Amino acid sequence: MKKLDWYILNKFLKVFFFSIFLFAIIAVVIDISEKTDDFVKSGLSASDIFTHYYIGFIPHIIALLFPLFVFIAVIFFTSKMAGQTEIVAILASGTTYNRWLRPYWIGGIFLGLVLWISNQWIIPKANVIRGSFEAAYVDAHSSYNALLTTSPDIYFRIDSFTYAGIYSYDTSTNRGRSFFAYKVENGKVVYNIRAENIIYDTAKKDWEMTEVVERKVSENKELVTYIPDMHHKYPFKPVDLEKDKYTKDKLTSPQLIKQIQLEELRGSEGLNELKIERYRRDATPFTVLLLTLIGGIIAGRKLRGGSGAHLALGFSIAAVFIITDRFSTIFSTKGNLPPLLAAWIPNMIFIWVVYYLHKKAPK
Repeated sequence: MKKLDWYILNKFLKVFFFSIFLFAIIAVVIDISEKTDDFVKSGLSASDIFTHYYIGFIPHIIALLFPLFVFIAVIFFTSKMAGQTEIVAILASGTTYNRWLRPYWIGGIFLGLVLWISNQWIIPKANVIRGSFEAAYVDAHSSYNALLTTSPDIYFRIDSFTYAGIYSYDTSTNRGRSFFAYKVENGKVVYNIRAENIIYDTAKKDWEMTEVVERKVSENKELVTYIPDMHHKYPFKPVDLEKDKYTKDKLTSPQLIKQIQLEELRGSEGLNELKIERYRRDATPFTVLLLTLIGGIIAGRKLRGGSGAHLALGFSIAAVFIITDRFSTIFSTKGNLPPLLAAWIPNMIFIWVVYYLHKKAPK
């Protein structure tokens, strides 16, 4: 890398990290003002609150707006360079337009790689810390939370041939009633079990069932057995029955892939939400690169409105990107749009935006 690359990269990274640092402080201050009562009720010290909550909250909020702040940083420092006629001087010295864009490529790829690594492992672990604290000290104080502990019914697939269901399952006590499971082979039910009550035994790590009726079917006969009390080790645990819509945010990518495979086996609803999360973790870092190039190309042209005009145009493009991303997500979760396509549609569209802006840019 030449002096030009280091010069532009130095400005880029300084502005980005300074802006994200200020934003993190503002976000923490606002969050503290909203949760002061919960912190007081928790009885935890300031250091405990930081280590058990904010050490997870800060990475979460930074990752949420990471691409946008990359975009803002690029437009801000590039617009300032253009206003001081630095870019005109660089191009007038014989440096080609594509050569001038090289540090933007390097910076975008570097920050995209940082976000990609964070998305795969760091952010999910931070969400576990944040989510555990909120479940214990924030959501626990909400009266609405009590309404969510009992699901009227749960249906799922245990394995390729076995299906099960539990009525009125209580997530707080890991207890349900009217449990049933049946196994199908060659289109026929060969095994069926029903129980009046089912509860997870934390000591034995299995499920205890009462008032059990077990039915085994063969070609020539049917065997029905009544069992007052029965323990069985099923391949699902209480955590698998909890309907937590934030579970996907708490799983590292290897865990998320396994969860997707498990939910596919069970035939669960809402599978597209898990898949979109999986593919978006790869798509968002590429978004960082695209927004870096768009910001550099837009702000590299000297305009009469200066930085204000560049920021206005930049925010308009960012708004279109966010709307496109939201629509593709909705069409996938509520419709038939493939999750992989939904996660990458915004990037596919904005690749052409980069191409168009690059083609029309004065060189």
